[in-house]
Amino acid sequence: MEAGQLFDEKAKQGLELLLHHYWILRAKQPEWYQLIREREKVLRRYISDKFGLRLIVHQYFIKLEKIPVEPEGWMGIQDFQEQMDYAIFCCALSFLEGKAVEEQFLLSELCQDLQGDYPGELPLDWTLYTHRKSLIRVMKVLLDFQLIRVVDGDIARFDHNEEQEVLYEATVYSRYFMRTYPDDFSAYRHWEELLESDWKMNQEDERRKRVYRKLFFSPGLQRGEQQDLDFHYIRNFRNRLSEDIEEHSDYTLHIYKNTAFLSTAEPRQYHKVFPTNQAVSDLILQLSWYMHQQPERFQPNESGQVLLTKSEFERMVEELRQQFQQGWSKAFREKSVSAVCADMLGEMKYWMMAEADEAFIRIRPLAGVLAGQYPKDFQEGTANE
Repeated sequence: MEAGQLFDEKAKQGLELLLHHYWILRAKQPEWYQLIREREKVLRRYISDKFGLRLIVHQYFIKLEKIPVEPEGWMGIQDFQEQMDYAIFCCALSFLEGKAVEEQFLLSELCQDLQGDYPGELPLDWTLYTHRKSLIRVMKVLLDFQLIRVVDGDIARFDHNEEQEVLYEATVYSRYFMRTYPDDFSAYRHWEELLESDWKMNQEDERRKRVYRKLFFSPGLQRGEQQDLDFHYIRNFRNRLSEDIEEHSDYTLHIYKNTAFLSTAEPRQYHKVFPTNQAVSDLILQLSWYMHQQPERFQPNESGQVLLTKSEFERMVEELRQQFQQGWSKAFREKSVSAVCADMLGEMKYWMMAEADEAFIRIRPLAGVLAGQYPKDFQEGTANE
């Protein structure tokens, strides 16, 4: 059998690259592009069979259209801060649709077009600082995705001057950023219809494809109700899943009573893994350890979640501060308890370790998988620094 037909180490590397990058640009990553092209057939077959996803191979790029089972807040564009950012971004994509490859345009031309297309209740007003900052964030993302390039000028100056000009150029990638849909996009009335249209084309082995997407596209998978069919599938086919995942990737499947997730022993530079190098990860590990030490106080429900009021969560963090703050970073030592709680909760939501509403905070099972504490002599070490 030819090398291109085998799922070998090159194919594993190709799958890894596709899973962790929006797209592979031939001009920017020629070696990655060539590697995937050499293993295109076996990758396309595996991705279609296990994930039910499209692998697009273009002369300028390669793209795996990654469609989640359930959209999560952390799946958005991390540089965006407001709904306005997304609205302007979509309007900018529409503007670029009308531009030829390498056609140049001025920032003022784009600004005028955005004002005409913007769907918000209040119109865009470039004399407003918040609107200009939103556009700056959008232009940065367009540049990061290689949808445009700067010919002359600096968008940062638009921060203080709405008359600032920048000359841009549309790239060949700008018309391929949005994924294609089976029906006219305007026919969809709700985002859920977009997901439903995808599953209509993936009815064969739908359960398996749902499970693979959840495991590979999310930090972890939590058992929902008693009859959670996705989690039930993982429990029933755990051996087959583990063997297949380890054979085709560098990940290991871990399954607990209420959660399942993938881990890697050797994270790559472009991986997002927990714990991170940020100090907030240390606090979350300490929180997990602290809860493990008091099982009577923190009893999980049937789904493995620990339900806390916001005041209970703050009290727990205050207790952690009193016990460990000598080892905390200077920034966290100086913050108020409520500010520390906000940072921790935001990070835990990102990693699907917690969810919150106006009344309660739910610590999810994934938060209890890893725990950590300082060594017993850490206070001596900090005192000697």
